[in-house]
Amino acid sequence: QVQLVESGGGLVQPGGSLRLSCAASGFAFSSSAMSWYRQAPGKERELVATIAMSGFTNYADSVKGRFTIARDNIKNTVYLQMNSLKPEDTAVYYCKARSIFSAEYWGQGTQVTVSS
Repeated sequence: QVQLVESGGGLVQPGGSLRLSCAASGFAFSSSAMSWYRQAPGKERELVATIAMSGFTNYADSVKGRFTIARDNIKNTVYLQMNSLKPEDTAVYYCKARSIFSAEYWGQGTQVTVSS
């Protein structure tokens, strides 16, 4: 059974940091591309960052220089380090896996709120 379980969300002040984690099981994690998406109230879900199985990374322009995606293929976990957080980063953050067979799996999401 495929599972993606996000954790690490919460309330943080502007300028603060959070690290999200996504623990994966039930599929070939090391050969899957992993991504973080987010969805703010009233907005469409948007891609935040992706890390390929090669380790190549890609970021949305809005988070470049502030967010870092990383993966641990031993722990089957992908991380999103978020620094210099802004109120506009407030959203539900989702983890997504895309296998080499193009199957896609989503986590349940974790809330990130940036507010003073």
